[in-house]
Amino acid sequence: MILKNCTFYNEFFEKEFGDIKIEKGKIAEIGIFAEDGTDMSGKIIFPGFVDIHIHGAAGGDTGDNSAEALDKMSAYLAENGVTSFCPTTMSRPVEELIESAKIIADYKPCGAKIAGINFEGPFISKEKCGSQNPEYITAGSCGDFDALYGAAGGLMKLITIAPETFDSGEFINKASKQITVAIGHTNATAKECKAAFKKGVSHVTHLYNAMSQMTSREAGAVGAALDSDVTCELICDGYHISSEVLRNTFKILGGDRAVVVSDSMRAAGLGTGEFELGGQTVYVKENDAVARLENGTIAASVTNLFAEFKNLLSFGIDFKTALKSCTINPAKVIKEDENIGSIAVGKCADFTVVDEELNIKEVYINGTRA
Repeated sequence: MILKNCTFYNEFFEKEFGDIKIEKGKIAEIGIFAEDGTDMSGKIIFPGFVDIHIHGAAGGDTGDNSAEALDKMSAYLAENGVTSFCPTTMSRPVEELIESAKIIADYKPCGAKIAGINFEGPFISKEKCGSQNPEYITAGSCGDFDALYGAAGGLMKLITIAPETFDSGEFINKASKQITVAIGHTNATAKECKAAFKKGVSHVTHLYNAMSQMTSREAGAVGAALDSDVTCELICDGYHISSEVLRNTFKILGGDRAVVVSDSMRAAGLGTGEFELGGQTVYVKENDAVARLENGTIAASVTNLFAEFKNLLSFGIDFKTALKSCTINPAKVIKEDENIGSIAVGKCADFTVVDEELNIKEVYINGTRA
């Protein structure tokens, strides 16, 4: 298969023109070829977007522990330009999380493909639990990690912990050798966060949200993250983080450390209503673009990565940085950047195709139109 007359963003995220030859779902060659193919004139080809933190969408949720729920998420994401994702759990009993991992590991996607599993909890802080159910929050152990890792069949890519809530040094040391360990839902001091970074934590879950904040005399988790070289997730729906804070944060993080995530739940794509999230009831109300608990606390987003990408452009984030933060940067966090996240020979032929107004026209996953 050959895509002809392509305007695309190459592996350096610079605009290029040429033809893309696809073989066995991979990009086999990029150049100018004499053979006929599919004419892509008038379109722009981005790398497929990668969402490494998503609980649910279109009525399905990772915690439903069913292929049907994953089908809903996979199809919705493909429609919205996301070609790879990490179904993300919430704080539940470890036995239930093991069951989730087994179901995901056996799942055959109908749209966007699964790049890994993200465990957000249950080894987090009750003080900063957000919409996570505190009933299921517990201290982490290496035994629990081994059980989750084994059940995931090699798909476990990311886990969030609050390092101050248990003796986490051994856990971080062990887990970080196999997957990416993040801090989040944490009330840790800057000193405690920096100690965790030294032990192997390399990522921060939804920066600013559900963590100790930066003040003039205590940097907290936010300040420690910004004053480091770790990657940081950002929910860019315009509600979880203000546009002013996002602009300043991108200035600090630069082009390689910002990772846009949706953190969406089952209400994404469904509009207003009452929904379930992690065993709790949340509400999406008229003229509100987030899900909230009954007390008004923001529980999760109802957005998607492509919408956030367009938000970033409207907020004044430069195009290259915005595109990288939705594609190659998240792929690097889960160590899948040799396969996905950019348009380069040898990588999966995952493309989000748009027109000049950034309307999605086509999506390709492993070279097949979704």
